[in-house]
Order: sequence, then C-alpha cells, then structure tokens
Amino acid sequence: MTMFHFLNCAILTFGPHAVYYSATPLSEYDTLGTSVKTAVVYLVTALVKLVCLATFLKVSECDIFDPSQELLKALIGFIDVAGLYFALTQLTHRNISQNHKFQAV
Repeated sequence: MTMFHFLNCAILTFGPHAVYYSATPLSEYDTLGTSVKTAVVYLVTALVKLVCLATFLKVSECDIFDPSQELLKALIGFIDVAGLYFALTQLTHRNISQNHKFQAV
C-alpha cells in the first residue's frame, strides 16, 4: 500500500511536467539539461530556505502578531526569487530563445 501511494504521488508530481515537456517545442530544443539544472537549483534554494526558517524564526506559544518575524519570513521568501533569477540568467548551455528558457525553468 505504501509503494502504491508513493507511485501515485510521484506520477501526480512529475507527470504533468513530463506531458508539458513533450507537448511543447521544449523537447525539440533539447532543454532537458536546463530543466534538470533548474530542478537542482530549486532543491538547493528550498533547503536553504528551510534552514533559514528553522534557524532564524522563533516559535511563540501564543498567537501574537509579531511584525519583525513576519518581515523576516518575507525576506526569507525572497530566496526563491534569487534562485529563479539565477536559473534564468546563468543556466543556459546553448543559444535558446528567452521564451524557451523561461518555459524550461
């Protein structure tokens, strides 16, 4: 049952991306390498973001709105933006158009 659940989740996670890749001109321009590099950048940014959230945010016992903590959460959220910027500007192995690079990322 656990293996079935894992396979179901994996197909639901990666299936739409595989269909999109094969249905668009991305497969003709051989952008699989860019897509894989972008996935690695995303995993690294997610790991850095989780470590920053666990390290710098404090857990309060009561539900009081703390503006400094909310600002810190927003600033940590910009790690995703930095990862996306890095992926769009640095991860091209060929001369592909901006549209196809954006779709691959």
